[in-house]
Amino acid sequence: MKEAHITSTKAISRVNKEKVRAASGLKRRLGTRHLSMIAIGGSIGTGLFVASGASIYQAGPGGALLAYGIIGFMVYLLMTSLGEMGTYMPVTGSFSTYATKFVDPAFGFAIGWIYWFSWAITLALEVSAAAILMKYWLPDTPSFIWSALFLIIIFGLNFLSVKQYGEAEYWFSLIKVVAIIAFIITGLLMIFGIMSGDVGGFKNFTTGDAPFNNGILGIIGIFMVAGFSFQGTEIVGIVAGESKNPKENVPKAIKQVFWRILLFYMLSIFVIAMIIPFTDSRLLGGDIDKVAMSPFTLVFENAGIAFAASIINAVILTSVLSAGNSGLYASTRMLWVMAKEGQAPKFLKQVNKNGIPVNALLATTAFGLLAFLSSIFGEGKVFMWLLNSSGLAGFLAWVGIAVSHYRFRKGYIAQGRDMNLLTYKAKWFPLGPLFAAALCIFIILGQNYQAFSGDSIDWQGIMVTYIGIPLFLALWFGYKISNKTKWVGLKEMDLTPTGITTEVKK
Repeated sequence: MKEAHITSTKAISRVNKEKVRAASGLKRRLGTRHLSMIAIGGSIGTGLFVASGASIYQAGPGGALLAYGIIGFMVYLLMTSLGEMGTYMPVTGSFSTYATKFVDPAFGFAIGWIYWFSWAITLALEVSAAAILMKYWLPDTPSFIWSALFLIIIFGLNFLSVKQYGEAEYWFSLIKVVAIIAFIITGLLMIFGIMSGDVGGFKNFTTGDAPFNNGILGIIGIFMVAGFSFQGTEIVGIVAGESKNPKENVPKAIKQVFWRILLFYMLSIFVIAMIIPFTDSRLLGGDIDKVAMSPFTLVFENAGIAFAASIINAVILTSVLSAGNSGLYASTRMLWVMAKEGQAPKFLKQVNKNGIPVNALLATTAFGLLAFLSSIFGEGKVFMWLLNSSGLAGFLAWVGIAVSHYRFRKGYIAQGRDMNLLTYKAKWFPLGPLFAAALCIFIILGQNYQAFSGDSIDWQGIMVTYIGIPLFLALWFGYKISNKTKWVGLKEMDLTPTGITTEVKK
């Protein structure tokens, strides 16, 4: 009888869990390995494989390592903030929902829309980049064919089910991870003279003005590049609502992802700086269509590895597809949750039997396609303006995470709740979120300080660089004025742990 009772209780528990999942509309099918690799997939890409060389050239090896270290520490603080909220309230869309609940519905509206806009534009950028990379092997094939093919593949991976998406992203990311590990091992063997190559130990770390070039301004100048390189780690918060066991998986994934990314970036930059002098002008040649100038290619060539450019081109191609895959997933979920909260058209919250928000997926893909077409058939400047306006979104989302966590913890305490009931606690509160928010704002405002420092102000440069700020403010205050929203009081916050469970029509 006792065993029958236990079996019955477990069955009821399973039924209740399924009801909650059905109410949310999405399926909890992602494990820790999926969450870790999804975040890695969104944050390790061309920023490391292509742009890292320019960072070393501008700030010197020591300056690049310091800049990436500072930004990495800031990202760690943000991820712990997201982890505390994500384990307490694991909802898809995460920081848009948290900003709505803990700060101001208008703030959450602006954060959600500009983040969606950013990844939708990035999708167009990634399929364009993938077509350029294919020209390395097949230069005579029209680019639009490759772009269309890759867009269909990325859409298909997102359309099947969240589990298939997670598996695809896992393998995409694993290719990058294996390539980076091979690169680091090869580089270290060269540095210590175990493998042949024209390397003089650690002398490049202090050659010329190294280790620091251009002083503090050189370090500040690459903060934005370093920040963009780490962006994508926040995706682990967006997928929390589809994690099998978010209270355990989200903290594990956040810890693993941060250390993996930090070690990959720091060690990779160290290897590049030791093998290639920061004064080498080839480091500035890194671009998506110049794979031979990728610092990774240069190091492998120094090691005498044949077909180095082809290997790195293939790795960068998987990185681009991975970033597009993660971006489409993140933006689709953000659009779905905003529709669920009444901040986007209602038809976007419909999901299919596999738990995929199909309408949100179609809308995001269509927007990315339009942006891509504008870069081909329209004025090229239009696409660049769209791209620049979306570039700030990652930092704005990070500010939203920091502010939301600060308000969440303050509200949690103000309502007399027990801190011991929090499954995961962020470290160094309140200094952590305050420092992260301040540094993000500093980077946002100072990313193009050169436009203000010349004999005359570069107004065009300012407009192109900072166009994302007025867009964000227009979304925020436009929604606030039209809906008469108010700052959420600490004691009025909805701190229901289960998050949103509004019924979703299928």
